[in-house]
Amino acid sequence: MDKIVSLCKRRGFLFQSSEIYGGVQGFWDYGPLGVELKRNLKEAWWHDMISGHNELVAPPEAPSPFEMVGLDCTIIMHPQVWKNSGHYDLFHDHMVDCRESKKRYRFDQVRGRWCQKGDQKIFVTTLAEAEQELDEVRRRAMKFFKLRAKNADQLTVSDESLTLDQLDDTDDVLAPDAKSLGTLTEPREFNLMFKTTLGALGGEDDVTFLRPETAQGIFVNFKNVLDSSRVKVPFGIGQIGKSFRNEITPRNFTFRSREFEQMEIEFFCQPDQSQQWYRYWRDRRLAWYTALGLSSNSLIMREHHPEELAHYSVGTADIEYAFPFLPPGEYGELEGIAHRGDFDLRSHMEGKLDPKSPEGQPMQVELNEHGKPKYRGSGKDLSYRNEVTNERFVPHVIEPSAGADRAALAFLCEAYTEDEAPNDKGEMESRVVMKLHPRLAPIKAAVFPLVKKGGMSEIAKEVYGELKQHLNVFYDDKGTVGRRYRRQDEAGTPYCITVDGDSLEDRTVTIRDRDTLEQTRVKIDDLTTELKQRLA
Repeated sequence: MDKIVSLCKRRGFLFQSSEIYGGVQGFWDYGPLGVELKRNLKEAWWHDMISGHNELVAPPEAPSPFEMVGLDCTIIMHPQVWKNSGHYDLFHDHMVDCRESKKRYRFDQVRGRWCQKGDQKIFVTTLAEAEQELDEVRRRAMKFFKLRAKNADQLTVSDESLTLDQLDDTDDVLAPDAKSLGTLTEPREFNLMFKTTLGALGGEDDVTFLRPETAQGIFVNFKNVLDSSRVKVPFGIGQIGKSFRNEITPRNFTFRSREFEQMEIEFFCQPDQSQQWYRYWRDRRLAWYTALGLSSNSLIMREHHPEELAHYSVGTADIEYAFPFLPPGEYGELEGIAHRGDFDLRSHMEGKLDPKSPEGQPMQVELNEHGKPKYRGSGKDLSYRNEVTNERFVPHVIEPSAGADRAALAFLCEAYTEDEAPNDKGEMESRVVMKLHPRLAPIKAAVFPLVKKGGMSEIAKEVYGELKQHLNVFYDDKGTVGRRYRRQDEAGTPYCITVDGDSLEDRTVTIRDRDTLEQTRVKIDDLTTELKQRLA
């Protein structure tokens, strides 16, 4: 993972936000290559899921024909949206503070192990990455017990790694930055939404929030989309946009950030067909990742256990990826596909539903002390009438929700490869190559003159100018051809085009394939068509 992070900065994929001022934790800037990668990723998602949704030629087969449309909703919405959606009351993590170090941690993410010397047993925690956890726990325990290296056999460290929320209490816990035991406070709730104010007065009535997800903008526009676009159930609404969550401990590069971009679909269907659509979208979304290059060996589909389900969820499955910052055998969430039932439309229509209703009982609208709805709905009718059967119902919703940043990170991790390739002298040497799918590659082709004289530069610039009209291409005449190849390999460029002495005679160029290293001659007049076919 350290090599991938280093390459991302060196080649201009990702930078720490405000780096010259020391950076801001949980915020990342996309550099020249990164912005192209992410844009290509979003365009691939938009085409495959929205504008070209019916072009799918491989399984899974949809239960019936359907339509897809798009939206682009505002980041700031009416505060009542977040009360009725449940975010105002339920969108929180538990945090703990250390009274000694004055630092704050997310309760379920601080890991550690039980350590024992003689009769004393303590739980030693660390914020180290997973692969360094055991060594760091041992080092901290040795220091706490004042043991020297020669007395290391007096210390016993458990094999099992646990998080704080798996412990009964924190009295015997050595916090990550503490020297004494029992310095952690009791866990308490921390709402993850960013507050802001509307208007100039800035009073309590003017408080609102940056959206923590893009989904609610789709739900509150459900009726507008129905009336304006004449779509019929089943249909989906897609949206790509920024969301904000005030994570207590953002970490693992861009995996957990405070500002991120989502690619979400809310798919509306008849209640009696919702399970079929849930299975369809699970399978289709998993197939999309493998089609763009993620290894099926590194992906799993994990169904949530009943106790994991969100209050609105009928069923949820996560597509998870084996990110290299995780221990072997562990996976991190890449995308969630949730069966949300009719919770969202009904909440915005009637008012917030009570997730604490007795088991087996339908959820009820929460009432205040005067017996009136605590969080009133919009009062708008968000039901749907089937024009054929005249049946009226509140549609069920299937939500495939992907993170553009996590997806970009997964594709970067998957693409990172170390192998060997010939250098300028024909000798094999190691290289780093980003084997990105051609649809995602930031630069599609690079154009080189073999040398900057003899007319080669003029032809190379001619080729570059022609290709630039159709593809994102790069021109490079600095350094040896071998070094230029290496730079493009690290950028993930699928093809390099070299203009040489023969090009002056027969107007052909060499195309070098990034992955196979195969080189072929192509006429300049046929070059655009040839590249488009290879990149399709």
